[in-house]
Amino acid sequence: MPSTRRNLPQLFSDARRWFDEGLLAALEAAGATPVSPTQVQLFAVLDDHGTTVSELARRMGVTRQTAHQAVHGLVGVGLLEQIPDPASARRRLIRRTEEGERAHHQAGAILERLEEQLAERISRQAVDALRAALETPWGPPPPPAS
Repeated sequence: MPSTRRNLPQLFSDARRWFDEGLLAALEAAGATPVSPTQVQLFAVLDDHGTTVSELARRMGVTRQTAHQAVHGLVGVGLLEQIPDPASARRRLIRRTEEGERAHHQAGAILERLEEQLAERISRQAVDALRAALETPWGPPPPPAS
């Protein structure tokens, strides 16, 4: 009989989807500018001082084209802007606009509420243990088995 036990990456994916869906629903209910899950992920990996599209793509684990499309959509609705990179005349940095900063803080508050709701469902102790395990450095992935 095949195992029904799901692996950790599947469980992480489900957990992320739970937070993403809760965040997007709360933002929509608050009348915020509609964003996609990819755009939410982009906001999560964006540095406060600005980040290149290539670096955003690397952090998100997507192609540069996908990251560029997400950036373009968020620039179009006024949540992000492109500025020259002071370290390189050829590169541009992506950063939040004032409206983008407000949206980012709103999303952070929603995520805190979602975490509290999760603690009510599975216990504060379980959430704290999960957080501690995920905050512990894991080190680099192990080399392939020979």
